[in-house]
Amino acid sequence: MLVVNRFTVTDADTSGFVDRARSALRALAGCPGYQRGAVHRALEDPETWCLVTEWESVGTYRRALGAFEVKVHATPLLAASRDEPSAFEALVTALPGEEPATHTSDRATGPGR
Repeated sequence: MLVVNRFTVTDADTSGFVDRARSALRALAGCPGYQRGAVHRALEDPETWCLVTEWESVGTYRRALGAFEVKVHATPLLAASRDEPSAFEALVTALPGEEPATHTSDRATGPGR
């Protein structure tokens, strides 16, 4: 599962944002199911940044959001992200030299789920 949180960061806040993003990544990286993460800045628009994390599953990501360290160090940063969809499930994947594989969705489709 991929989570992409995008931010608008002014030049004056770049240093502070990077510090907060490092702290958020540290907290997230300590959670079960975390696979990797990075902070990126757009080449075309230096005020657009994103925090990208990959997770074992939707469940591990959601449980991580409830962890104390995440609430203290990551939630304040995530709350400042743009109001747009941020969590994505992989439905087609491909490794180097392999055919793309199709995966079923983890999304609940039935009532009450």
